[in-house]
Amino acid sequence: MRTPPIVSPGEWEEARQRLLVKEKELTRARDAMAAQRRRMPWMAVEKDYRFEGPKGSASLLDLFEGRRQLIVYRAFYAPDITTFAAGGAYPDRACVGCSLVADQVAHPAHLNARDTSLAFVSRAPQADIVHLKARNGWESIPWYTLTDDFDADFGVDEWHGTNAFIRDEDRVFRTYFVNSRGDEAMGSTWSYLDLTALGRQEEWEDSPEDYPQTAPYQWWNYHDAYGHGA
Repeated sequence: MRTPPIVSPGEWEEARQRLLVKEKELTRARDAMAAQRRRMPWMAVEKDYRFEGPKGSASLLDLFEGRRQLIVYRAFYAPDITTFAAGGAYPDRACVGCSLVADQVAHPAHLNARDTSLAFVSRAPQADIVHLKARNGWESIPWYTLTDDFDADFGVDEWHGTNAFIRDEDRVFRTYFVNSRGDEAMGSTWSYLDLTALGRQEEWEDSPEDYPQTAPYQWWNYHDAYGHGA
């Protein structure tokens, strides 16, 4: 392994400051991209998709849990999934990549505080999903069973991906979709919110007129201190 040069503290700080200029450019470009997502057109969802959840049959609208926005990750977990690491097997393990995503998911209460729900969906029956969540410590992730062609219609029947939705009362709209390496950044509260139509909903964001916004830091809280609904 050929290592970089070994330098003095002053030289190291100069190198860091040079790189910091580019890192700040990347941050501003990421914010600008999120602003463009907030201006994406919406696609009306016309079908009545059905899922099985812990409480029985559920519609896509039910997955919102009364909130305005919904993020749905298609995780590959079912008896016919073969993408296991060494020593992995169904029903104890899901696809190793999807499992890595699940391990990264921040507590959903922070998303809920921004009127946004998160759900994972898979082809496995609920009994096995309950087992998988307990086995891997994923109890906080709402996880539903696919029962129809939702995955095919939203580009996640053959590969993982994350879809974002928004609702206007009982009408549901698809607002964004990311898959492949775009999914590897998912898991943090910020990466999920940046994918949504409403964004982080903070005052510094470049959002269309009349979008909900509050001051940063003002809404942040401990995951168990948001109160009812979060």
